[in-house]
Amino acid sequence: MSATCPALLISAPASGQGKTTLTAGLARHHRNQGRTVKVFKTGPDFLDPMILERASGQPVYQLDLWMVGEASCQALLYQAAQEADLILIEGVMGLFDGTPSSADLAGLFGVPVLALINAHAMAQTFGAVAHGLAHYRSGLPFAGVLANRVASSGHAALLAESLSPDIRYWGWLLRDGELSLPDRHLGLVQAAEIADLEARLESAAARVAETELADLPPPVSFAAARGEAPPRLLQGLRIGVARDTAFAFLYHANLDTLCALGAELVFFSPLADAELPAVDSLYLPGGYPELHLDALSGNTGMREALRRHHQADKPLYAECGGLLYTLESLADREGHRAPMLGLLPGRAALQSKLVSLGMQAVELPEGELRGHTFHHSRLETPLQPLAHGRRQRDGKPGEAVYRSGRLTASYLHLYFAGNPTAAAKLFLP
Repeated sequence: MSATCPALLISAPASGQGKTTLTAGLARHHRNQGRTVKVFKTGPDFLDPMILERASGQPVYQLDLWMVGEASCQALLYQAAQEADLILIEGVMGLFDGTPSSADLAGLFGVPVLALINAHAMAQTFGAVAHGLAHYRSGLPFAGVLANRVASSGHAALLAESLSPDIRYWGWLLRDGELSLPDRHLGLVQAAEIADLEARLESAAARVAETELADLPPPVSFAAARGEAPPRLLQGLRIGVARDTAFAFLYHANLDTLCALGAELVFFSPLADAELPAVDSLYLPGGYPELHLDALSGNTGMREALRRHHQADKPLYAECGGLLYTLESLADREGHRAPMLGLLPGRAALQSKLVSLGMQAVELPEGELRGHTFHHSRLETPLQPLAHGRRQRDGKPGEAVYRSGRLTASYLHLYFAGNPTAAAKLFLP
């Protein structure tokens, strides 16, 4: 048994080509036609999905053959095919970048690839790049190419003439600053912080409507697959989850897993709330605490509440930005330093360049979990690590995991659905 649904994977030769803008515009266009659009993001990304959720009106989940796993990816796609009129998958980096890559995902599930190529300052070489993407790997379901950041209709015609007859040209998007999305050191600016995001999405949708992407792509058949329900290990537990513009890097799959384990999730804001809700355990996800230093340090009520929670030996799991919040102090790029919670000894500071990036697995006393790291800060602490991650690419030691009482903290963003039982143990009293 299988389910069929039109589907397309949007990729590119590299990052920065405009994949998120195109995917968002495509999702909004078809949503405006009354269609249900399910969008996925390849790889461990938090920021692009925020934009794609606003565009589609649906939650966005990750597809990654290593972190999520082939079986879970298949189950997610099968479920989406049963519910949606269109499935869109935004690739990560370039089409063949990473192990596994966007091309690996497309080939495994038979999803045709649309390659978006930034044609700025390019003429006939456009055809060479398109040819390479289409033929670098035999058997890849390649749908064709779309040109981005095109100067004029004459430029667009020149690009079309450079393509070999076997590569479909889906059209072009004019170079326009109104379509681009603002970014900062960890990627795109969060959707909630872009005041004119709706206007940008509608503009992108209108541009997509002028291309051959205005019509649905051919249907893809997705084999039947369903995930197993985890044991209700967290039944009756209330977990407080920090969620605001400082702490927003959350996988929907992580929240779904905690709920499937039986937990009741209660959201709170370390920026705005003076007290914690009544909870048994806490989850401090990643985000941008460095952009809110004075607000976080100035919220003395929340800081004291979090300290009381920790002193009561209640579970607290913190990752990346959450880890930084648990330290004694944090400094931004300009050197402005502010006190944080002081639950862990040590201090951190933002750096001018990326410090760590990549997929890792970590063996904890609770079990093995997979995830990724991506940060620009550097941490100094006398605390000895409980464990170290293992880098997926070469198996070398990765990020440290720290534990103090019932507090577990690391730069790693862990994917709970990969091992729900291990994840549950991080929150059990």
